[in-house]
Amino acid sequence: MPTSPDSSQKIIDSPEFKKLVSKRWLVSLVLTITMLVVYIGFLLVVAFRRESLAAKISSNLTWAIPIGLGIILFAWILTGIYVFWANNHYDEAVQDLKNKVLNA
Repeated sequence: MPTSPDSSQKIIDSPEFKKLVSKRWLVSLVLTITMLVVYIGFLLVVAFRRESLAAKISSNLTWAIPIGLGIILFAWILTGIYVFWANNHYDEAVQDLKNKVLNA
């Protein structure tokens, strides 16, 4: 469904769109802060409790490796959460809003 500049402005000016944008920012902000807390927490452990990460799990493996890999996996999981939310909630809400505003 092509949109004209006037209909695009109608969508942008609608309160529903502003609410949707706020919700997207909230979801993004929560996921970003969550990742930052995990990552900065890891850096603080590296800075102040290095010996904890240097403790050996086995003869060739310290805690730093699985924790580092866990942080990478955690970032992938957060990305998956955002993609799931965007595909199942945000995109549908955007399409509903476009249909509602353009057909009004």
